[in-house]
Formats: sequence, C-alpha cells, structure tokens
Amino acid sequence: MPERVVTIIGGGLAGCEAAWQAARRGCVVRLFEMRPAVRTPAHQTDRLAELVCSNSLKSESLEDASGLLKVEMRALGSLLLTCAEAHRVPAGSALAVDRERFAAAVTETISSHPLVQVLREEMPDLPEARPVIVATGPLTSDRLSTALLVRFDAFLGRQDPAGDDARWLYFYDAISPIVSADSIDHAVVFAASRYGKGGADYLNCPLTPDEYLQFREAVLKGERYPLHEFEARNYFEGCLPIEELAERGEDTLRFGPMRPVGLKDPRTGRRPYAVVQLRQENRGADGRPTMYNLVGMQTRLRRGDQLKAFRLIPGLHQAEMLRYGSLHRNTFILAPLLLRETLQFRGDPGVFIAGQLTGVEGYLESAATGLLAGINAVRLARDEPPCTPPATTMLGALLRYITQADPKTFQPINANFGLLPPLAQVVRDRSLRNRLLVERALSSFRVWHQGLNP
Repeated sequence: MPERVVTIIGGGLAGCEAAWQAARRGCVVRLFEMRPAVRTPAHQTDRLAELVCSNSLKSESLEDASGLLKVEMRALGSLLLTCAEAHRVPAGSALAVDRERFAAAVTETISSHPLVQVLREEMPDLPEARPVIVATGPLTSDRLSTALLVRFDAFLGRQDPAGDDARWLYFYDAISPIVSADSIDHAVVFAASRYGKGGADYLNCPLTPDEYLQFREAVLKGERYPLHEFEARNYFEGCLPIEELAERGEDTLRFGPMRPVGLKDPRTGRRPYAVVQLRQENRGADGRPTMYNLVGMQTRLRRGDQLKAFRLIPGLHQAEMLRYGSLHRNTFILAPLLLRETLQFRGDPGVFIAGQLTGVEGYLESAATGLLAGINAVRLARDEPPCTPPATTMLGALLRYITQADPKTFQPINANFGLLPPLAQVVRDRSLRNRLLVERALSSFRVWHQGLNP
C-alpha cells in the first residue's frame, strides 16, 4: 500500500492540531513553517503554536460556548488542549497558559513524532500532492497569498486578481501590553475574579471617576501608529483598540474592558468606578508569575504614549512594559464562496483551509478547525468521505456559519451560542436556554463521534 502523506502549510495552532490528528491516525505529515527563515510582524519566536495576542484560551465553563467547544475538541483528541492543561496558569474560569512553555511543549511533541517532518521554509505555492492543508493564519506570506488568490479567481471566474471585489478580506487585530510583575504596586491593586469565579486569579487596578477620565483623555490624545494609505480602518469588533473605544463615548471603556461589575475593592467595600484587570502571563522558576497581561488593553498608540497612559492607572505608576501593545493586519478568505463545511476548497477538494484564514476568530476556534481539517485530510487519503459535525454542535455550527453566511457581510466570528439552531421550544431564560443547547449539542456530538472511524 502506498504511503499516505498529508502536507500542512503553517505551524500555528491550526497547523499543529492538524498535524497531530493526521499523524496519530497513521499518516506521514510534512509540516512547513516559514519562521524563522521568514519573519512576521506579530511573532517573536520560531516555536510552533506561538500565542501572539493573548495567553487565554477562554472559559472552561459549559455556561460559555468556548467551554462547549473544548468538550468537543477533547473528545476528538486535541493535542493543544492537552498541552494547555499541562502549562495552565490561574485565570478564574478561563484556560490561560504560560505561553512560552505551552509553545515549547507543542513544538517538542510535534517535532518528536516519528511520522512528522517539520520543514522550516516558506511555501510560495501549493504543492502538487494532495491532500494539503493551508493553515498559514492571518499573516500568510505575500507569495502564497498571491498564489492562492489566483486559484480562487480561477474558480470564481474572475480575471483580475488585484480587482476590488475581494476574495481576501482583512481586519486589524490589536495586541495587549504585558508588564513586569515586580513593577506592580500591590498596595493598590487587589486580587479577585468577577463574582468570585475561579478564586482571586486576577489583579485589579481600581479607578475613581477622575482617574478614569484622566486615563481616557491620555488615550484620546496619544499619537497612534498610522495605517498605510491603502488600508481602511477595519477592526474586528470583538477586539477593538482602547483608543477606538474611547472615541465612541465617555463610558464605553468602563462598560467594556474596564467594566467593574462583579468586583468589590476590599479597602472600600464598594465596586470601583472602573477597573483594569491584570491576568497572569506565566509561571516563574519559583512558581510565581513574572509577567502580567493587561486584559482588553490592546492598542496602536505609539510606545511613549502607551507608557504615559498606562502609568496613569493606579497600581501601574511605575509599570515596566515588557511588551507594548501593537496592531497587525489579519487576513481571511471569503469562506462562504470558497469552502465546504468539511473545510475543503470548492475548486479543489484535495485542498483544505484551516485556522483564522477561514474566518473563525480566536485561538480555540482556529485550533478546532485545524483538528477537523487533519481528520478530513486523513479520510480523503484513505478514500473515505470527509465529515463535519452536526450543526447542533458548537464546531458544526461554527463551520456552518463560515460556509453559509452572506458573503456580502461576512466577518470573523468567535464560538457563541447564537450560532446554534434554536430549540424546538421557546425558552426565555437565557441560562436555562444555554444549558438546553449544551445538552442537545453534547448528545448529537456523541452520536456523530461514535460513527467516526478511528
């Protein structure tokens, strides 16, 4: 029997999950990662599965859509969730990780698998061999982007790859800053999670009305790194820069990432007017964190103005910035026109697209699509039909959205309960409705999963 080979382009979360799924099912994997030969604007290392924007993989609770998606991914043997569990750091009900140890663990596991060959070079075009999984993420190289665009245009019958009608779309994703743990004033901040969920896993910087307005004014007045002339200001609504939020109104920040709900300052016994939460970024050699992430404080302010603004926050007056906030362009395809729910390119069923390139938003969602792409690539190599979970599951609903949404209004999306088909009965209580949606999702997922070949 000829050797079954799966080619994967991209060593991010989706590519690594796809590689693991293919290898554990007995296929030889050739995984191409262009770093460090070709660098990107966002990555800092050459490790596989490097987390860039955040160290959080979202909530574990089944009260959240991300919790449901994790259950489905674990049932399918997710490598990334296994590595995340081994290197998690406290974050309330969220699964957050020490990003360096997480990436090192994934890199070691993938690189040491006897069926996986990691090739550190750029792939400027798709290879002839099939199946191939493209999981190059939102920072796909220019040469591969052009090659893919030509293929998409040929499929859609368009002659001008540089034309205005987009087969590639984009939005801007901003990265939150990181501060040194030693530079935080612990006499000012207090440890707590909202509503006490998960214990005292966050450090909270409380702001009075005057302090909040002073911070907002500094954000509004700060100079920003400019966009290129040909680029529109096109942000993902779920990850807006703080300066964009500040422009939308006086209270937008404190009703958004600086919301104080569910928190009580132990020194006053009252809820603060606004709050900036700090989430543990890593574990030091002694088990204590050395870095904290400023949750929701993503920005494209210039570094000097970032420092001025963030040092206005109580508890951060002497903050040492270990990573400044930044902004990078995220690219995704027009999946409703180009992809099947199996993640196969409609113009070539031997080509799979996975990760943020498909139009899913978030680390967890990207990994989930890579997981399914890996499974389906193996099925195709075995002459078995590719599969997709039922639309009543979270993964199935996510795939249905990105492949069936209106192409004219298509935008990246996170896992959420609104993607699931409505229940047969009307349930007005949201908590009860979500529990029933979860029960239905898990039931239909089990039935589907039992029917899969190993």
